[in-house]
Amino acid sequence: MFKKILIANRGEIAIRIHRACTEMGIKTVAVFSEADRNSLHVLFADEAYCIGPAPSRESYLNIPKIIDVAKKSGAQAIHPGYGFLSENEDFAEACEKSGIVFIGPTVHAISSMGDKLSARELMKKAGVPIVPGSDGPISTIEDVKAVVKKTGFPIMIKASAGGGGKGMRFVMSESELESAVRAAKSEALNYFGDDKVYVEKYIKNPKHIEIQVFGDTKGNVVHIFERECSIQRRHQKIIEESPSPALDQKTRMAMGEIAVKAAKSVNYTGAGTVEFIYDIDTGDFYFLEMNTRLQVEHPVTELVTGIDLVQEQILVAAGKPMSFKQHDLAQKGWALEVRIYAEDPITFMPSPGKIVRCRHPQGPFTRVDSYVYPGYEVPMHYDPMIAKLSTWGETRSDAIRRCQRALDEFILSGIKTNIPLHKKILTNETFLKGDFSTHFIDKDFDGFDKLFTVVDDRVFLINAAIEAFNEHKSHGVWDLNLSSHWKKLGRRLSLR
Repeated sequence: MFKKILIANRGEIAIRIHRACTEMGIKTVAVFSEADRNSLHVLFADEAYCIGPAPSRESYLNIPKIIDVAKKSGAQAIHPGYGFLSENEDFAEACEKSGIVFIGPTVHAISSMGDKLSARELMKKAGVPIVPGSDGPISTIEDVKAVVKKTGFPIMIKASAGGGGKGMRFVMSESELESAVRAAKSEALNYFGDDKVYVEKYIKNPKHIEIQVFGDTKGNVVHIFERECSIQRRHQKIIEESPSPALDQKTRMAMGEIAVKAAKSVNYTGAGTVEFIYDIDTGDFYFLEMNTRLQVEHPVTELVTGIDLVQEQILVAAGKPMSFKQHDLAQKGWALEVRIYAEDPITFMPSPGKIVRCRHPQGPFTRVDSYVYPGYEVPMHYDPMIAKLSTWGETRSDAIRRCQRALDEFILSGIKTNIPLHKKILTNETFLKGDFSTHFIDKDFDGFDKLFTVVDDRVFLINAAIEAFNEHKSHGVWDLNLSSHWKKLGRRLSLR
């Protein structure tokens, strides 16, 4: 077993990995940028090294620097977490060449699944259903038109190396084709350095379902059931749950078996996720992509199965077999995760700044993965996710009610967060029924015009009193009836 592991990441996932290592008796090494000098992952680790300025390309994406720190510290392995270098084949190869174990899949698996076009072709050969579309990259409008003759409109133009909604365009008619292709290629080149794009048929009423898979070096591969990830904004997930309210057991098992087939096609080891588009109208599902890493939403799988996925990653990377077989696995109860972002809940614009008050909710079956504290300055340089709240219950309703209670207890002041948005979603009738698609935020959610900041009643009272005083001081008379001022203040604090 490893004696020391370097964690090549920051924030809550770095702390999550540190905790798993500590429970296993493994020392940890943290790396940090100058902007993260006071971050909790730095304080938690047994050793910590600054690897550069705030910009990611000069710190968390600096492969030579991270490898150098691993060698100097004597770390035998590197856990990349998610994001940054977690799916970078050059990083995995650099670790291998340096005699350092990369806690993740092989270079071959990462490269095979990293490009969406090659992944589509690989899955097609493996007998995995893929969304109808082009067989390779498209370079001319005539290429697109040839595909459309088979699929019909609407379609999606998608970047081969894309992710997070970048390099993606929705096309309803032929008149939009030329501008959409041009825009997608330009954005893909700008974000990923690769302007290859391809065409997929647009599924009008989709759900986003993903299957957790796990493999070891002994040839064993299992699926650890599904996660429902359809509550998204701008193609980025904000709420995840397990099980999915849409799947019956037959479909769940069929998805799991196909996910295992996909993982076996690249001899997959460690934790990975096979993502599917599920057509609500037909019940068909199609391979979307494979994420060759641990997922942000892995806590919901852990809560319904009792498996510590991070510890299993470490064990498998050390050459040990998985501690379970497929027949050992079962889902128990229901788990829900909401991502807490430092952002305006209406515009989704980042809201960096200093946290004045911070209180994480507690209670039974309530889990918070976070890295912030009172006085912490949320930097502007990285992803705005600052915490994840996960709850478990015997039923979906139990998990939702527990999450509602926990959100009421969650205090983060000094910055804007999307906590009010989560509160509105968790009381939305369509969400509560489980009858939603990936279009929920855009089409089914009517909460934006009714969304208010959550302000302590005492703050309302103090502000109403001040306003009453300012309004009536010129008359030398106090108006002790504050109700009208309360209402006016409430209207002014609306986040419309």
